[in-house]
Amino acid sequence: SLDLSVEAARIRCTVGEMTQALEQVWGRYKANTQVISGVYGKSMEKDKQWHEVHQEILEFEKKEGRRPRMLVAKMGQDGHDRGAKVIATAFADVGFDIDLAPLFSTPEDVAKQAIENDVHIVGVSTQAAGHKTLIPDLIQELKKLKAEDIIVIAGGVIPKQDYDFLYKVGVKGIFGPGTPIPQAAAEVMKALTIARS
Repeated sequence: SLDLSVEAARIRCTVGEMTQALEQVWGRYKANTQVISGVYGKSMEKDKQWHEVHQEILEFEKKEGRRPRMLVAKMGQDGHDRGAKVIATAFADVGFDIDLAPLFSTPEDVAKQAIENDVHIVGVSTQAAGHKTLIPDLIQELKKLKAEDIIVIAGGVIPKQDYDFLYKVGVKGIFGPGTPIPQAAAEVMKALTIARS
């Protein structure tokens, strides 16, 4: 296919035309985002805080009729998704229902998916400095769509000097690199409890 693409370029075919021809034969790549389970639960069997958070989630489920549900999202051009997948997997193991947004989503996409999936929380993972524009845009989009009850948290590489700004625009929790997962899960449950009271 490379030889044919080079030949097509020589006779002045556009990249779009070549792409369309290739798609007709092989289709377009579609990333498969999924959450695996059991990895963290097994390693946390003896962790007291892990069990406390799990118990809190069971109580939430008994009271609300379902487990807390979180959409884990990467927005903008930030494709560093390893941290987001670690959090999604760990939070699923402790008892959260987890949805993953596609990479490179817009704030509008994430807000729409959060509403469609009826989540309680949107967890934004960020490493590429988009947190000062994309997260406020997401919060505004949720307000515009009358979904202010969905809380937004943020994690990843966020400079400490930006924390106050994010809290002022409505972020309910910020988790930097190295935050222990049981601690993060406990703080998310606390933020959710406060938001629902």
